[in-house]
Amino acid sequence: MSRADSPAGVHVVLLDIDDTLVDTRGAFRGALFVLLGTWLPHLDAEAREAALLRWAQDPGGHFRAYTRGEIDMESQRRARIVDLHAAFGGPELSRAELADWSARYEALIQELWRLTPDALDLLDALDAAGIRVGAVTNSHRDYQVAKLTRVGLATRLPVVSCLDDLGYGKPRAEIYHHACRLLGVTPERAAYVGDELDIDARGARDAGLLGIWLDRHGSGLEPGDVAVVRTLAEVPRLLGLSRNGATPAGTDLGENQAAR
Repeated sequence: MSRADSPAGVHVVLLDIDDTLVDTRGAFRGALFVLLGTWLPHLDAEAREAALLRWAQDPGGHFRAYTRGEIDMESQRRARIVDLHAAFGGPELSRAELADWSARYEALIQELWRLTPDALDLLDALDAAGIRVGAVTNSHRDYQVAKLTRVGLATRLPVVSCLDDLGYGKPRAEIYHHACRLLGVTPERAAYVGDELDIDARGARDAGLLGIWLDRHGSGLEPGDVAVVRTLAEVPRLLGLSRNGATPAGTDLGENQAAR
């Protein structure tokens, strides 16, 4: 039986933050919509959607370079702004304009941070079952703590492992192992839930955890090597927990059971 097929025995659930617990995608869409209107007002609705998609996909790999510790947050963002202007006919920006663009983006996105609608119910269910939780993130601690504070989760979800700790992020196995050590569990007693198949679910699986892919947008992919859920509401059941978070009669979380 593969690790993806044996979710029981989980004592700790580690969680991604962005687009798992916090609707970061919605925040950046809202912020970019405002800034595209300022800096690239010639774009029609279709072109704006294409620009939003390009920002999310980051074809230059600048955010991934940031998660590898190669550049800082501001550098990756400015590189993506320059790329966006080049791809969609925006003006060439001076250093001051680039700084202003980035600062306005940051202010807007922070205003727009919101919890995902299923986040609190998951945390409540895990708490009721006595399962500890922690966040593992490919960003810096202060930034992510500020984000969790903004959405009301800072007291419920410690940031266990982040870019500051080891100088690089997911999917390196050391990131997951570091989090497990801090919470006092072995990897096989931990699950990790995140919205990126390779970076989150497969990275966790390769590190020996139960990798759970949150496929919010219904990609239609059936990877087979990790557990898949469409919403966080499905996670407790996957772990053998009842609706209120308790372990159903006859379920031993210390023994393996088949995922449903």
